[in-house]
Amino acid sequence: MTSIWEKWDQKIDTAGLKDDVKKAAENKPEFKEVPKGKYEVKITKLELKASKKADDPMLACWMKVITGKYKSQHIFYYQMLTTGFGIHVANDFLRSLESGVEIDFDNFKQYNDMLMDIMEAIEAEKLEYVLDYGENDKGFKTFKIEDVFTDS
Repeated sequence: MTSIWEKWDQKIDTAGLKDDVKKAAENKPEFKEVPKGKYEVKITKLELKASKKADDPMLACWMKVITGKYKSQHIFYYQMLTTGFGIHVANDFLRSLESGVEIDFDNFKQYNDMLMDIMEAIEAEKLEYVLDYGENDKGFKTFKIEDVFTDS
């Protein structure tokens, strides 16, 4: 019986893929960060994940710009969840999304389930947002939801 890996190796041109990876690395497009400002956004990802540096719990929210010059680009919100203050900041952000889901923290399993419920509610209601994307006086990025509307 062949493994799934062998099946894929036979089905897909891996030599061609390897060459494509090399070409992509050589021709890597420059990533331009969306500048600070106000944007209409749609949330495309909301999840609990492990940070790359310390493998600590972190809230990740990806917001896709839906109008204007930066349409289709993403703004990324990450909040570490290792302190009470960090969870408080994340909870305030989540409440501003007005998903109708009660926001609280008991443990990380519950928090992950809550995030999935929020994302499901946002998608079901087709919620979109006006985001004020800025920076505070200490140089940290700020994310403030100023308006909530539905995609009609």
